[in-house]
Amino acid sequence: MTIHRRRGLRALTAVAAATALITLAGCAGGGATPAPAESIGPEGVDDGTTLTLWTRAPLEKQANLLVDAYNASHENQVELTVVPNDDYVAKVGAAAGSGGLPDLFAADIVYVPNWVEQGLFQDISTQIDALDFKDQINKGHLSAGTSDGQEHVLPFVLDLSMMFWNKELFTEAGLDPEKAPADLAEFADAAKKIQALNKPGVYGTATGLNCGGCLVFTWFPTVWADGEEVLSDDGTESLLAGDSAKEVYDTWRDLWESGAVLPSSQDEAGPTWTAGFTEGNVGLMFYPATLLSSTPFEAGVAGIPGPGGGASTFVGGDGIGISKDSKKSPQAWNFLNWMMSEEAQVQVLAKNNDVVSRADFADNEYAAKDPRLVTINEVAGQGDTPVALNFQQAFNAPGSPWLTLVRNAVLQGTDTVDEDNEGITAILQQ
Repeated sequence: MTIHRRRGLRALTAVAAATALITLAGCAGGGATPAPAESIGPEGVDDGTTLTLWTRAPLEKQANLLVDAYNASHENQVELTVVPNDDYVAKVGAAAGSGGLPDLFAADIVYVPNWVEQGLFQDISTQIDALDFKDQINKGHLSAGTSDGQEHVLPFVLDLSMMFWNKELFTEAGLDPEKAPADLAEFADAAKKIQALNKPGVYGTATGLNCGGCLVFTWFPTVWADGEEVLSDDGTESLLAGDSAKEVYDTWRDLWESGAVLPSSQDEAGPTWTAGFTEGNVGLMFYPATLLSSTPFEAGVAGIPGPGGGASTFVGGDGIGISKDSKKSPQAWNFLNWMMSEEAQVQVLAKNNDVVSRADFADNEYAAKDPRLVTINEVAGQGDTPVALNFQQAFNAPGSPWLTLVRNAVLQGTDTVDEDNEGITAILQQ
């Protein structure tokens, strides 16, 4: 299998206007003066200090596991606050403006560059650069938190998009349950064959056609797998009208017209976009790797293929750093340093069938029991994390120009991809 590996993420252009995500009026001036990086020390300080940490609700399970394990083995104690996903950006924005950020906070990796540019995270370059395993840490997350050569975040929890298939439905449809579709055409063929079973309530595939984030997470890798890019180097131009991208839209248009796509996909805005597969009613789909442990049947797993084959993945999830307002940088770094250790990565995350953030732990004792976990961990080091300062407005927001492009191309079959792509670029350049 050929896995596309994109070049490392490039430095972002400087912010010329207020962020499109949130307005952080005066955020840089209201907090405590961060401790000098060199004063933190290589391992930080474990002296019984109470630390505060915020995360968004989708990562509650992993966050609780990590915090509980740290608290059980350290003098320091972390108090975790889980915030509803839809409220997280506003909560961080309000706290940043008033100097009230917690000691540590996690952020969706597509927001990290903007918040780094806004000065919400402390510079922890000295500590990260001193780690003897730095080159093993997921590069997409490190790069997303790097500005002007200074590093501000580490990976908190990785979430990868992968191709999952229901082995029982594959067998019923006469497909090899142990063989992954090699390209997008084989993916579509498998979906149609499962649809042809005519089983009540069962569909070939599913997605979230009213969910910009779902489509970014699962369709961008189909373009990368063909060796093409989705954004320009500086994140200000959309490249989603290229040959590979158009073939992706055409494939999904054909699947939609053939009836092989779960009908509720048309209006799916995100909350239940994976439910059909988890319930055993969808043959195959591009799906979050973090749901492997909760998938209640035998599923195959592989990287997401492109029109010409290959495979790739969107390296999503959250990065985490020390906030600009924390007066406890040495203790906060102690938590971050432990979080990258074998104890946390293998004995907490891998043990729970979650993706590790270090490539040298990919083939660990728990993954060795399940070849699918090895596949997921290996693809994690090969995937990509697209970054643009106006990413939210261009792609994730309700009614984004990206959603307009996809819905026009797939549901309406209109020949407006080039024009719609220009609409994405217009937002990226604001």
